[in-house]
Amino acid sequence: MTTGWRRRFDPLAALPAAIAVIMIGVYLALIRAQDGEVAGLFLGGMALAALLAIYAVARHAPLRRSALAVSGAVMAVLGFFGILTIGLPILVAGVVALVDVAGSTKPTR
Repeated sequence: MTTGWRRRFDPLAALPAAIAVIMIGVYLALIRAQDGEVAGLFLGGMALAALLAIYAVARHAPLRRSALAVSGAVMAVLGFFGILTIGLPILVAGVVALVDVAGSTKPTR
């Protein structure tokens, strides 16, 4: 039997959301420490992926699966391109999001 909070929230979708938010912070800290310039496209993509993943945590959200799929795809692509620096956790988060989409079913109302 599923408890009340598990019926409303998807903990597997919360994992990529948390990783995305943490990695945005790690990225900004690394750029600041190296006196570098922030890559706006990367930061914007990660912010979009994080917001979509956060939205998808609610099981009954409209278009939840689509939001999680887009979030996972964006994180997988960004993680692949950043694999030599901070990309591995991002790639893992993307794969977790895509696995969650593939394994989830439509909610019953």
